[in-house]
Amino acid sequence: MHSEFPLRDGLIYLNHAAVGVWPRRTADAVKAFAEENMVQGAADYPVWMKAERELRGRLQRLVNAATAGDIALLKNTSEGLSLIAYGLDWQAGDNIVSTDQEFPSNRIVWESLASMGVELRRADISGDDPESALLALIDERTRLLTVSSVQFATGVRMDLNRLGKACRERGLLFCVDAIQSLGAVQFDAQAVCADFVVADGHKWMSGPEGIALFYSTEQARDQLRLSQYGWHMVEAMGDFDPVEWSPAKSARRFEPGSPNMLGICALNASLSLFEEIGMDRVEKQLLERSRLLIDQILEHDQLELMTPASSGRYAGIVTFRHKGLDNNGHAALYRRLMAADIICAHRAGGIRFSPHFYSDCSQFEAVWETVFSQPV
Repeated sequence: MHSEFPLRDGLIYLNHAAVGVWPRRTADAVKAFAEENMVQGAADYPVWMKAERELRGRLQRLVNAATAGDIALLKNTSEGLSLIAYGLDWQAGDNIVSTDQEFPSNRIVWESLASMGVELRRADISGDDPESALLALIDERTRLLTVSSVQFATGVRMDLNRLGKACRERGLLFCVDAIQSLGAVQFDAQAVCADFVVADGHKWMSGPEGIALFYSTEQARDQLRLSQYGWHMVEAMGDFDPVEWSPAKSARRFEPGSPNMLGICALNASLSLFEEIGMDRVEKQLLERSRLLIDQILEHDQLELMTPASSGRYAGIVTFRHKGLDNNGHAALYRRLMAADIICAHRAGGIRFSPHFYSDCSQFEAVWETVFSQPV
């Protein structure tokens, strides 16, 4: 994989849960697209539209959507969650159930509904059975359960099958923020009974910022009131003369205007690599690297693993604390790691590592040498 990910010498990149590394083919595709725009503009716009169709197809396969029409291309996860939050017809007294570990994008938007009398209930998922904690908060006024597939700070991987089945049985909408799953581990929106799935392309999918997946079933998207309008979201897209119009039947109804063609070009190239390798192989190799980091942390008495170590409870995120350090000490450790070209993150009061399937395991020894390079 060095040919696709030719990281500069000495760099150890363990931050795919924040911003992923582009494959070479993605950089080449963007360069070619820029050159094309410079010398001929949009003379081959039909080819660009072909790339857009290809990307929808790749995303359909990535999440196992029933049709490509279930896929919309948005700017980011926050936009997708906002479409849901402000598309549903809420009544005062309704509630939403989520966890107490969500990234702000999957919290703030729901909290903003308080002015409508809608309550956000946040379950403590620090125990051994986070799903039970979530389901215990559901009552007759619960309209939606929203959860990250993998928690951004601790790396807790949720049992989406169990949650989705429970939502289906109780007639609730099920929304999954899959930004820490897609491109890392296999995902099946139909199997987990998801009504909505949202995820940016710039983390594990190794694409650029500014383009995101929005998945919705036909039944779920029909419940959303539209708040953005334009030429691209109508059924007869491209026919500019008729006065009468109607929203697209597909998820394209959530794309009001001109698409992000540069982002489409880039993400389409990135996902072509994942399809060539196969998500089963990507997942296997990624979990092997996470497991190695977990085992190495468990070997050190001074370290406390924050990510669950049991199979099925972790994906690409491995977070730990040094028992001899407070939060300021961990911030200093983070700066020391970054100065040593070990790219990681300071999350949940600890250090978060997030390798990808191509990460060089032989570099991990240097990581721990840096962690313990200064006495506590």
